[in-house]
Parts: sequence; structure tokens; C-alpha cells
Amino acid sequence: MKTLICDADGTLSVKEIPLPGYSEKQALVKTIACGICNGTDAKLIHRAFKGFPVSRYPLMLGHEGVGEVIEVGSEVKSFKVGDKVLLPFVDADPEKYGTLESAWGAYSEYAVVTDPLAYPEGEAPEHAMAQTVLPPWVNPVDAAMIVTLREVLSAVRRFGIRAGNSVAVFGCGPVGLTFIRFLKLLGAGPIIAFDVVDDKLAVAKANGADYTFNSGREDVSEVLHGICPNGAQFVLDAVGLTSLINLSMELLCDQGKMCCYGIAPVTHMDIDWEKAPYNWTLQFQQFPSKREEGEATEQILTWLREGTISLKDYISDYFPFEHILEAFEKLERREIAKKGIVVYD
Repeated sequence: MKTLICDADGTLSVKEIPLPGYSEKQALVKTIACGICNGTDAKLIHRAFKGFPVSRYPLMLGHEGVGEVIEVGSEVKSFKVGDKVLLPFVDADPEKYGTLESAWGAYSEYAVVTDPLAYPEGEAPEHAMAQTVLPPWVNPVDAAMIVTLREVLSAVRRFGIRAGNSVAVFGCGPVGLTFIRFLKLLGAGPIIAFDVVDDKLAVAKANGADYTFNSGREDVSEVLHGICPNGAQFVLDAVGLTSLINLSMELLCDQGKMCCYGIAPVTHMDIDWEKAPYNWTLQFQQFPSKREEGEATEQILTWLREGTISLKDYISDYFPFEHILEAFEKLERREIAKKGIVVYD
């Protein structure tokens, strides 16, 4: 099969490797689509992802895959041939792949899912809890977006944001817009969105932001305190900029929480809380719990079935697998407006 490989210097290439093996508790899938993540994938390419030092490269990339089950192990109960499934991975395998490591490996033509029901209770690997079967009414290509949607919803729950909470959101890219939409659906508010691109702010408004401001032109503290005189209960960094933590200190109310989503670009920082309230919390949600991600699936599917959200609203580009290198060139140039999806034959 072909797979996308990233070398330590950031060079991307498509190479042929053996198909992955699978155990009696797993199923082999043929990849249908994989979403391009401008957080995880981009940070791995630039060697800025915690836990992946240079010694782990080269890597198989991809973590937002959808595939069709084509073979099943003898103990599998949850999957059958023909099922469309979320989150297939390709693990590192020294016998098959030598020193080639896995950063989940879903930009491969084939991958593997694990059946939690094939294990005694409590013994299944956690990633299996998010490798779920899609209902037939969901477009399997667009379903790659469900991976991001589940991650965001599980993060909202982990941060503890509830109905009636005031939230300032920095960043109105695909992830930020998803947070805004879900926060609105869950009854949070007021939701105050900040970005430096006016077009993104207009989309944020359409997705449920109560107020939008260009943080490159506005005094962020002044406009936020004009809406929330005592500060916001939550400030959410959906961009991944360490500088936003210090900027946000004076935006928090007493007992407020600064919420950072995604892998931080550095693992150290100098935090200045001179302008913060006396009592505040800083929380990083750097990697979704796969169990919690799986548990978010039902709510996402409910919203989709009801028409409350549409996968198409979050997707801007589709790329055939043979153009995957071009897709990542566009990602690097910031030419993918929303979610880009790589599509396989």
C-alpha cells in the first residue's frame, strides 16, 4: 500500500509499504478518506509536537481517517465486512516497517481498527473506544470531519463549560468555529469571538458568536469588559499561541479558567499573571481521551441527523490521494479555508 511519510526535516513523500497486519481482535479496513489537521499534522511536520523527538522520525502521518472493513479477525464482534468505521490507525511494526514510526498513519491506503468487545471488560486499549461504526446515512468521505467534531465536544465537556457561562474564543479557524457552534448549541453565552481576519469573524457570527472583534484593531480588554464587566468565566485559545495565555490573564473573572486546546508549540513558558484575578485556572487539553471522544459520537450524530449541524459547513477542500503532497503545500500556504479532506479510490 501507499502511505504518506514525514522525514525529520519536514519533507513529505508517498512511499509503498506492506499492508498492516491485524490480530484476531482487529479488522482490516480500506481507507475512504482522511481529514487534514492543521494542528497535529502541521506540528508534526515542523517537529513541534510533544512526544515526537527527532529520533522517532520518519513518521506515518494521519489521524482523522474513515475506512471500510474488508476483513475481520476471528474474535471480532463489533465490525463486519462493509462497515464504515471511524479512526483506523497503522501502528509501527519493526518487522514490516523497520524504523518507520507511526503518528497514527491514517494517510495510508489500508489501516486497522480494534474491537473493544473482543476483550474482557476493562482490558481493551483506549483508542478502540473511538473506533466506531458509522450509520449508513452519513457520507463516509465527509465523516472524516466527525473526528474533529468529537474531539471539540469532548474538550468542551472536559473544560467544564456549561449553559450560561461567558466564553471568549480566540481564533475563528475550523476548530474555533466548531467550538463557537457547539458552545451556542449547549447554551453558553455570551460568546465573544476574536480573530485578525474580518471574513472569519463574519463566519463566527453566523455560527453563533454573540460578539465579534478584530483583535488586531481593537483593545481586547476594553471590549471584553464592556460586555462582561467582571471578566469572562472562560477564555479559550483555539489557535495554539502561548502569547494568548498572558494576553488573557486580565480577561478572566475571579475563579475564571484559561482553556488551551491542542498541543502547545513549546513545553515551557513564562506566564505573567500580574493582571489576572487572584484566583484562576489554566487548563491544557492537549490530546483527547479516546473514551471521551467515543462518548461524544452520539451527540454529534444526533445533531447531524436533526440537521442542527452539517458536515459540509466545515469542509472547504477535497483532494484525491494522488494529490496529497499538493494538499499539504496548500496547507503550508494557509490556502485551505476550512477542513481539507484527502479522498481515496
